[in-house]
Amino acid sequence: MAFSVSSLMALVMIFSSPISSTSCYLPQSLDLRKQETFTALDQMKTISLLSCLKYRSDFKFPQEKLDGSQFQKAQAISVLHEMLQQIFDLFHTECSSAAWNTTLLDNLCTGLHRQLEDLDTCLEQETGEEGSALGTVGPTLAVKRYFRGLHLYLKEKKYSDCAWEMVRVEIRRHFLFINELIRKLRK
Repeated sequence: MAFSVSSLMALVMIFSSPISSTSCYLPQSLDLRKQETFTALDQMKTISLLSCLKYRSDFKFPQEKLDGSQFQKAQAISVLHEMLQQIFDLFHTECSSAAWNTTLLDNLCTGLHRQLEDLDTCLEQETGEEGSALGTVGPTLAVKRYFRGLHLYLKEKKYSDCAWEMVRVEIRRHFLFINELIRKLRK
C-alpha cells in the first residue's frame, strides 16, 4: 500500500512537532499577537492623560514577586498566562464596552484570546497535573490580587473614562514586563 504525498507530509509534521517533545517552545505567533495587542491598546486612547491627573493611582504592580529569574519555567508560563487572562477579563466586560470603541475593543480582546490559545498547549505541557495548584500560590496569586485591585479601582471611580484611561496606560506598561518574561522563557 502506497502513502500519498499528503499522508507522508502529515506523518513528518506529527513526528517533528514540538508538541511531541517533552519541552515547551513558545510559539512565534505569540510575538506577532503581542505586538497586535500593544497596538490595539495604543489605538484605544480617547482622552488626554493631563485631563485625568486627579485619577492617578499607584496600582502597585507586584514586580518583585514576578521576577522571572526567581521561578521555574512552568511557573513563569503560568504567570504569563494569568496576566493575559486577567487583561482579557478586564476588557471583556459590559462596563468596558461602554468606555471604548467597540471595534478597537474587539480587536484587543481577539488578540488577547489568540495569545491565550497560543499559550494553552505550552502551559499544559509544562504544568501537567500541577497546573491548577500554580494558580493559587506565589506569583500567580500576586497577579490575581493585583488585577482585583484594578477592578476595585474602576468600580470605585464608577468606570469613568478617566479611570479606564489610567487602567489602559497601566496595562500598556505590562507589555514591557510580558516582553521580558517571554524573552527569559525562550532562553
